[in-house]
Amino acid sequence: MCDWWKRLFYGGGIAALLASASFTAYCAWNVYAYPKSEKERVPEKTKEAYHFVLVPEELDNDYWRLVEKGAKAAAKELGVDLEYIGPRQANIDEHLRILKKAAAAKVDGIITQGLTEAEFVPVINEITDKNIPVVTIDTDAPTSRRVAYVGTDNYYAGFLAGRALAEDTKGKATVAIITGSLTAAHQQLRVRGFEDAVRQEKGIRIVAIEESHITRVQAAEKAYTILKKHPDVNAFYGTSALDAIGIAKVVEQFHRERETYIIGFDTLPETIGYLQKGTIEATVVQEPYEMGYRAVKLMAAIVAGHDVPEVTNTETKVIRKEDLPLRPARNYEVKTP
Repeated sequence: MCDWWKRLFYGGGIAALLASASFTAYCAWNVYAYPKSEKERVPEKTKEAYHFVLVPEELDNDYWRLVEKGAKAAAKELGVDLEYIGPRQANIDEHLRILKKAAAAKVDGIITQGLTEAEFVPVINEITDKNIPVVTIDTDAPTSRRVAYVGTDNYYAGFLAGRALAEDTKGKATVAIITGSLTAAHQQLRVRGFEDAVRQEKGIRIVAIEESHITRVQAAEKAYTILKKHPDVNAFYGTSALDAIGIAKVVEQFHRERETYIIGFDTLPETIGYLQKGTIEATVVQEPYEMGYRAVKLMAAIVAGHDVPEVTNTETKVIRKEDLPLRPARNYEVKTP
């Protein structure tokens, strides 16, 4: 009786197994013999767009809006997501905090400046240690592990400014320098290049170097103080986009437009206005749109595993009143946000 029961049990199990196998084969045959229509098929998961972050020195700045414009144009072409976020006004602590936050969010790449070696190099290295590539823009951090730099050769730009001043003043001037920051690497290089350019000019003396913290107000305040303390100053060099504007306001207040030479940086609308009037004699032109555009293109190539040049310098030149009006160019167009 016991053996009969066992034979029945095993026989039933084998039958069930055969039935299950037949059903599986039938289902499989149906799938391959009668594929679903295109609308019914489940699409393969496409790769999500890369997420890049551009962190500028300050958001509330026409120069950086042009960088943003170029970066977003490249991002649109490539189909990548670009986030533009930074301090409203220049603030190194906030800048570094935003960089760390972007790294914590595990973005695919970060584009930023290397403003100071002491603060920025460790943070950039910390980010790259997390396998997030960093491209520096406008201001390099060559001692860091950033992958590439895109922007002005700031020493060369300062040198161009110095040679322009020497030529325009025929090598005779008492000069004051107002710089956006005494500690920012790109501002230091612009000052150093200028100093080297005029070093051999016996008739040129630099009597003051002051800091504006990249504001029109402080640039004007420093220019006022300099003219009070050094009334013999007859030439100014402003190393950031807002310095020459602040200097020009004070020079006009003192009614010294004809006897004071001013050379600045960039082509903000106010700068061009003073250039047309003759209050500002010359300005160093950079390519902010190109910086943003090329930085995003380079970052996309980096994350795709391609080799890229370590340094890409954008064009720099000096323009004067006779070069106006500027031909329509994306590096000079500034629209109010």
